[in-house]
Amino acid sequence: MTLDARLEGILARAELLRARLNEGPPPAELAKLSKEYSELAPIAGQIEALRRAETELADAEAMLADPDMREMAEAEAASLREKIPALRDALRLALLPKDEADAGNAILEIRAGTGGDEAALFAADLMDMYRRFAELQRWKFEVMDFAENDLGGLREGIAEISGAGVFAKLKFESGVHRVQRVPATEAQGRIHTSTATVAVLPEAEEVNMAIDAKDLRIDVFRASGAGGQHVNKTESAVRITHLPTGIVVSMQDEKSQHRNRERAMKILRARLYDRQRAEKDAARAAQRKSQVGSGDRSEKIRTYNFPQNRLTDHRIGLTLHKLDRVMLGDLDEVLSALAAADEAARLEQADG
Repeated sequence: MTLDARLEGILARAELLRARLNEGPPPAELAKLSKEYSELAPIAGQIEALRRAETELADAEAMLADPDMREMAEAEAASLREKIPALRDALRLALLPKDEADAGNAILEIRAGTGGDEAALFAADLMDMYRRFAELQRWKFEVMDFAENDLGGLREGIAEISGAGVFAKLKFESGVHRVQRVPATEAQGRIHTSTATVAVLPEAEEVNMAIDAKDLRIDVFRASGAGGQHVNKTESAVRITHLPTGIVVSMQDEKSQHRNRERAMKILRARLYDRQRAEKDAARAAQRKSQVGSGDRSEKIRTYNFPQNRLTDHRIGLTLHKLDRVMLGDLDEVLSALAAADEAARLEQADG
């Protein structure tokens, strides 16, 4: 199908949907039609805007032959020639396949890597950084699991982040984050290098990630560690094993066994959904080379250099000298740059 034929098809379908919605379809059909129309209407608007601009350019160029209109026509034509490429790029981007997970929530998992106690302290700092960013976005940030070391660092933590477009903004954060700084415990003032691993998983609903009960082994046990007497006296902790994949999720933060089981299932569903998506991506490995990062959690994606107040994202060669602000949740610039690089790569791939 040619591009023109595809654009005509989108316009015709959008018009058909608009007419059908105006007729007042039954409730069972209304939701489905409304969803499709809400997705197509903005694209139809972009197509119409581009076509209007192209028509106006043709009209302006036709007026160049009239001496009385030439000066005005030249100015209008120049403005339109500058505007049309941007309209075309925006339309090409809108026509790219959408990631169905982009609009949804995310599960954030952070684990201390190499570097001992300093790695755990850095992992806790990253958790705080994402929490602050979520607050600035007016998202809900709920810690589901937080395993501390003796210094208050984070060995392993999991949080659920809820809001509009969470996964779309945070999906490029998965990978190894490296820190260079002088640890609080360092008497000689030497800079140490430590790492933490971040995973951002799309939250999966039961409708898109059904799990067969016979594939699960569920164990209950007494929670360990500090946390009050009640948590140690009852078998409220839950461990769920997904037998086909060997994925294990343990949850003991809540006093309620039911609540721990609910949270563990949410995390398991997200990990299985992420695994399913990764398998699909692997089938398109050649295409993924042109995208931002490989999605490999062992890939070193970013360095946080505290002595120089510098953040460097290695995938896109971005360096910012405002690490202090980034750690306070000011992630917009780096996240926007990653999204723009991904869009450019996808457009290049589509053109190729």
